[in-house]
Amino acid sequence: MTKLGHLKTLIVATLVIAATSCSQRQPSVSQQNANSQPAAKISAEQLAKAYGLDSFGQVDAIRYTFNAQFPGVNVSRAWVWEPKTNQVTFEGKDKDGKPVKVTYLRSQLDSQPANVKAEVDPAFVNDNYWLLFPLHAYWDKSPTVTDQGVKPLPLGNGSAQLVSVKYPADGGYTPGDTWDLYVGKDNRVEQFIYHRGGPKKPSTVIATWEGYKKAGPLLISTDHNGTADGNQLRIFITDLAVKVAGSQDWVSAQ
Repeated sequence: MTKLGHLKTLIVATLVIAATSCSQRQPSVSQQNANSQPAAKISAEQLAKAYGLDSFGQVDAIRYTFNAQFPGVNVSRAWVWEPKTNQVTFEGKDKDGKPVKVTYLRSQLDSQPANVKAEVDPAFVNDNYWLLFPLHAYWDKSPTVTDQGVKPLPLGNGSAQLVSVKYPADGGYTPGDTWDLYVGKDNRVEQFIYHRGGPKKPSTVIATWEGYKKAGPLLISTDHNGTADGNQLRIFITDLAVKVAGSQDWVSAQ
């Protein structure tokens, strides 16, 4: 598994959430249970394992299309990520609506054209966090992960275990971000609240985690419905497939 790398400032108008620092690590998280609930505490490692952490080394490539719909925005970005080499292929449109297709190594980002550095790669990190956040919460070195016990769900009825992933006030695209994950049975995220650490918008995103599918060894939520600063939001993943080691065939998610 290669690193996504230490990230700097993100300003991309079509992004819903700016990703934070993401460097691979050994587990180092603090956990607290504020209400002393009887439910077992959930660590970042346990959460990541539910989404395929132990088998991630089998994945040679992930193909997916990130779709975002909210007032004034309707974007679709197609990606192929090869995590062992950190090669990225992007197909979509630039900020002016012109078609773009590019393949690059993230280890050689400094030698890429300005649009790749300023637009494509930040979009890749954003979309990859939506795709694989439970894994990033474990891979990243910087966040503090706390189990805050059973809390009411932010959308609808019911309750789930609140696992809060808070990034520090420095480093990353948007320092100080917090991802509050509401975790249900089998350590699957059911809903979340994203709190942006800086002044850029949206400040708060509340959304479901649904449409779960298996893509090879990975478990991925493909549909998120909710609000961004009170405006209706939908983020969804299509054309999801993986290539596993020893095969050249794409295995579609089911």
